[in-house]
Amino acid sequence: MRYRITFVAGLAIGYVLGAKAGRARYEQLTRTARKVADSPLVQEVAGLVGAQASNAGRAVYDKAVDKMPITSVRDFLSRPTEEESELLEWEAGTVNGTAPEPRTGPDRDL
Repeated sequence: MRYRITFVAGLAIGYVLGAKAGRARYEQLTRTARKVADSPLVQEVAGLVGAQASNAGRAVYDKAVDKMPITSVRDFLSRPTEEESELLEWEAGTVNGTAPEPRTGPDRDL
């Protein structure tokens, strides 16, 4: 539907710009276009479409925020990785005297 409207609008603009009907026909077309654009029904529909687009944009934004709860690039870059978190916990335990046992077994990083 969107492409049909765009196509029809392109045809209308092409006709207006390329018409050899003269200035009187051009003025008639522009008056008609202004009447259509200024009609209350068209204004109401344009308002409804704008509101729906705004609501859809807000819904997409909310879903994106739910998937990526990062407020800024600085926030993202300041978060430690899993390995950094383990190192920070180990360092904190060493300072407090409650260092965790060294990991052993097949899951131990070498």
